[in-house]
Amino acid sequence: MRWMGLDYGDKTIGVALSDELGFTAQGLEVIQRGKPGRDWQRLEELVGQYGVSLIVVGLPKNMNNTIGPRGELCIAFAEEVKQKLNVPVHMWDERLTTAAATRTLLEADMSRKKRKAVVDKMAAALILQGYMDANMKR
Repeated sequence: MRWMGLDYGDKTIGVALSDELGFTAQGLEVIQRGKPGRDWQRLEELVGQYGVSLIVVGLPKNMNNTIGPRGELCIAFAEEVKQKLNVPVHMWDERLTTAAATRTLLEADMSRKKRKAVVDKMAAALILQGYMDANMKR
């Protein structure tokens, strides 16, 4: 069974998946939000296609460990994921994951246009990998 990581944003949802053995997370795709229900339909397709047994949603905390308005939106999204997709959902502190993903892509000398297309799925992979590293017994 695979785990899925989600980086929830205003315009996009970054999606990552674990490998079948549960050792690594890889960015899968970026879902463009907009049309009502389309993002949920795609998430449902991915959960079924890959046999996802757990979903990790990034929780953007403030640097002082409090939860602000963006964090509240992510908590509400995670609740909706749990209800609509009927899969266990865990929240994971995502502070600085998008910044780390952007920095990695800059170091790889990727153009701004290409970075914009992949940064959210890379952030989702960092969220999922962090959760896996902290919670897997190896």
